Amino acid sequence: METVALQLVTLVLDDGTRGIFVGWPLISENKVREGSQVEDIWFSNIQEIPLHLTLEQLMELMRKQMCSCAASLQ
Repeated sequence: METVALQLVTLVLDDGTRGIFVGWPLISENKVREGSQVEDIWFSNIQEIPLHLTLEQLMELMRKQMCSCAASLQ
């Protein structure tokens, strides 16, 4: 069975509202001690995606989004 590594990030706002974000692993057990403090956080616009999107399709959508963000920062 093929697998994909994912990591959940949970943010809690002052009013107690929680959000869970899914993405590629950013911090692994090996990197925790290597200065992996968060320097910046930003949020994309809210996007409507098809309800029955597969995980593979979602990850491809995220990859494309990250590539376009990186290109616009350069």
